[in-house]
Amino acid sequence: MADDKHGSIQRRAYEIWEREGRPDGAHERHWREAEREIAAMPAASAKPAKRKAAEPAVKSAKAVKSVKPAKAAKQKTAATRKG
Repeated sequence: MADDKHGSIQRRAYEIWEREGRPDGAHERHWREAEREIAAMPAASAKPAKRKAAEPAVKSAKAVKSVKPAKAAKQKTAATRKG
């Protein structure tokens, strides 16, 4: 439990540091600010949010519309005959 809180404060202090342009020598102020913010949060929201599972990179065959090669070939030959 203490490790979770420490990690939450550490992540928040880092976010504050980045937001302020990564200044040198402000780490103690960032840490105190992060501690105050985490302490003010309700217990349920103090936990890191779970990430959604990544969507698959390839869609299923049913979801992908494809042009049949024969149809594309017919259109191409018809166009060359007109010209």
